[in-house]
Amino acid sequence: MNSPPPLPVGFDLSGRVALVTGGSRGLGRQMVLGLAGAGCDVVIASRRLESCERLAEEVTTTTGRQALPVACHVGRWSDVEALAESAYAKFGKVDILVNNAGMSPVYGAVTDITEELWDKVLDVNLKGHFRLTALIGSRMAAGAGGSIINISTAVSLQPRPDVLPYAAAKAGVNAMTVAFAHAFGPSVRVNCIVPGAFLTDVSRHWDMDAFEQTAQRFAMRRAGRPEEIVGAVLYLAGDAASYTTGALLNVDGGFA
Repeated sequence: MNSPPPLPVGFDLSGRVALVTGGSRGLGRQMVLGLAGAGCDVVIASRRLESCERLAEEVTTTTGRQALPVACHVGRWSDVEALAESAYAKFGKVDILVNNAGMSPVYGAVTDITEELWDKVLDVNLKGHFRLTALIGSRMAAGAGGSIINISTAVSLQPRPDVLPYAAAKAGVNAMTVAFAHAFGPSVRVNCIVPGAFLTDVSRHWDMDAFEQTAQRFAMRRAGRPEEIVGAVLYLAGDAASYTTGALLNVDGGFA
């Protein structure tokens, strides 16, 4: 079997450890596979341990990298703290943190948004990311440095009424990205990817006829494929982005 071609300078992540929340499916799954393919050992975190375990086995089989599956509800600080401890107990370090876990429940009128829904959306999309970044970023800064990548959404910049709590939480992630870049710089870089519409498992619930009409407003005239997020993650994770921090990188197909 032919060996894969060498990675471009700055994109080889051999010897590094990456932790990805929401890593068992959707965009997170592609990020895990991409990071492992670039040489990382990986920590795969999501609420369902079985899904993490299946992906961990796939990572080890296809890439030869080590993979640690961890069950974690990122909206609970006790889970987040246990996740960080598990990663350091296994690998002794985390070089790359990807805060990818998220959720956006469907609701009717804005008056239908309950306090429980509001709290749940902000817990998962913002509160947990803050705590995990604070815990791991401080250890990175005290050690050899690292890269933290937050995953936001295009609607954080162009919010819509039907995703109001989600957009608000992710706008907080955008702000947090800049603040943490200053808090942990210069040895830790903190950046944010701002995705548009991607064809993940969530898209199975879309009205595709309506979406196709909406997509005509995008510069690319289509949704993204999950693997199209990987290049941005590898760039921000590695030395190719050595002078990039506090940045919001749109990967949205020209969302409008």
